[in-house]
Order: sequence, then structure tokens, then C-alpha cells
Amino acid sequence: MSPNQPAPGKLKVLVVEDDQFLQKILLLKFAAEGFEVSGAADGEEALKRILAEAPNIVLLDLILPKMNGFDVLTEIRTNPQTRQLPVIVLSNLGQEEDIRRARNLGALDFLVKSDVSIQEIVQRVKESFVQNVGK
Repeated sequence: MSPNQPAPGKLKVLVVEDDQFLQKILLLKFAAEGFEVSGAADGEEALKRILAEAPNIVLLDLILPKMNGFDVLTEIRTNPQTRQLPVIVLSNLGQEEDIRRARNLGALDFLVKSDVSIQEIVQRVKESFVQNVGK
């Protein structure tokens, strides 16, 4: 089993979100769904956790303190250790330009916070993981 594959039934999700309330809700929901979870409140912490914890998938906000989500995504894609790490963007940004930029940087999916429920976010993470295991 590679380091980026979970133990059977355990998918490790890193939630990168500076809104502490939203981060807590997401972490609780993912944990209740059987995920192993951790959170990061800024871009620098996210990169440290990605390297230290080797999550299976990252849920990434774009507007973050210290380092924005676009820069985090760029760092993930340029590091051979993390290049293949699946990333789903969850942001308040919803302009076509932002979506295109995130996808060009390798985001699997782009979710606009105001358009999705917490359950939909969990479902999209599950679907994205299943699709990427098959690659």
C-alpha cells in the first residue's frame, strides 16, 4: 500500500480553512463519516501538514493567511512528493477566471461555498477519491 492510499475504510482528509467555525464543522462531519481528519488555518501550516501527515486528499480554501490557496496548490504540484495529491478547492471565489486558474494548477474540483452543503462537500470528496484511486 502506498503512503497516499488509506487503510481500508480510512481516508485521510486535510481541511485547509481559515474560518475556524467552518473548519470545525467540516472536521466533525468528515470524522462522523469515518474519515481521518486534520485541519490547517493558513497556507504555510497546510504545506507543513501535507508533508508531515501525507493526507489522501486536501480540501483547500483559496483566501488564506500567510500563503493563499493558489500558491499552496502550486507548491503541491511542483513537489515530487506531493505532485499527485488530489486537491479539491472550496472557496468563496467563484469567478470563471479563479475556477480556470485552480483547475490549470491541478485542482480536481472547484466548489463554491455558498453553492454546496456540508454533505455535498463530503460526497464530492468521496467521489473524487474513488475516481483517483482508479487512475
